[in-house]
Amino acid sequence: MNAQVAVKIKTGPSIMLASGNWFDILDPWNSKFTIEDVAQGLSNICRFSGQCRSFYSVAEHSIHVCDLVEEFKLEALLHDAAEAFIGDITRPLKQLLPQYREIEANVEDAILHRFGLDSRSRSIVKAADLRVLAAEQAQLMPVGTDFWAVPSDVKPAAINIGFLRPEEVREIFLDKFASLTR
Repeated sequence: MNAQVAVKIKTGPSIMLASGNWFDILDPWNSKFTIEDVAQGLSNICRFSGQCRSFYSVAEHSIHVCDLVEEFKLEALLHDAAEAFIGDITRPLKQLLPQYREIEANVEDAILHRFGLDSRSRSIVKAADLRVLAAEQAQLMPVGTDFWAVPSDVKPAAINIGFLRPEEVREIFLDKFASLTR
């Protein structure tokens, strides 16, 4: 007897989203996904592969990056949106998986197009992302984990980690998206 699972291979490897839509990992351009799907995924994924002192979601991280930038706020909010569908893989592992990086870039491009994001935002958002990362590591990880920030001339952002519950941060993320797209 075959067991039903929320993974299928039809046109490509696909996952079922909380909305009931299917997301084809190799064809994100033709996949039906919504901002609610993005918020659902990001609010339930823990940063740092869960190796931090308490649950801290990618959604909360994204909100901090968004709040830090003056321009490209929507791009900052959605800078890690691909992780809602393909997970948050640690940088050292990602460096060992060149095919993963290709898949991630394709998903990111589909998200950029779907939500009408400006690709010129990347350097500004990346700088804010690094500042938030430095602050997160100082607050969430063992002492010294943020050793790279000073020689890299990255000033940690003035943020406070809220350790928000997935349900709570999902709503905050969606409210912020709504206010940025009005």
